[in-house]
Amino acid sequence: MFLNLSGINLVFLVVAMIVSLTVHEAMHGYIAHWLGDLTASQSGRLTLNPLKHIDVVTTLLLPILLIKLGLQPFFVAKPVPFNPNNVKHGDYGVALVGLAGPITNLFLAFLGVIIIKIFLQNMSQDVLQFFVVFIKVNIGFFIFNMIPFPPLDGSRLLYAFAPQFIQNIMRQIEGYGFLSIVIFMIFIFQFISGPIINAETGLLRLILRI
Repeated sequence: MFLNLSGINLVFLVVAMIVSLTVHEAMHGYIAHWLGDLTASQSGRLTLNPLKHIDVVTTLLLPILLIKLGLQPFFVAKPVPFNPNNVKHGDYGVALVGLAGPITNLFLAFLGVIIIKIFLQNMSQDVLQFFVVFIKVNIGFFIFNMIPFPPLDGSRLLYAFAPQFIQNIMRQIEGYGFLSIVIFMIFIFQFISGPIINAETGLLRLILRI
């Protein structure tokens, strides 16, 4: 969905990515705060200031480099810290914290479609193209983050229902942090990229019809 971008579309991608990841990460913090954990607040992460959530290397430079190389990019912001032990409702509350990010991206994709439908007649081609990129970015973030592989957000939902031995394995994987995502992209993503792309395309077509 993000391959072969250049020129103004690459600029649109960077802007859409910064906005989308900022709101995504902030919502993790807000939901955790709502459920009783003050870690994000104490860390200064209950904010929509992108400087608090964006890492120059992993959020900007690495994805752009991968796109320029014709490779599948992945986008990593600074994870919002939270203490699962402080979150109400146990694993189910933690699952809500995890789902807050991708659900926010799905909402932003719908919002982009609504804006296009309302203002299409008065939009310039560049503005329209930005919102198309914005919608695609948020659909991509939603689908990718719902993959139940630690530390992706979808794993939080799996934690809530998985047996203890599966949870233990997932915790070990999550302990590698960013490295686990790199390993996932190199060794696993290639086998599921087809269904992921189909899911992104199908969801894009669906929300455009609404």
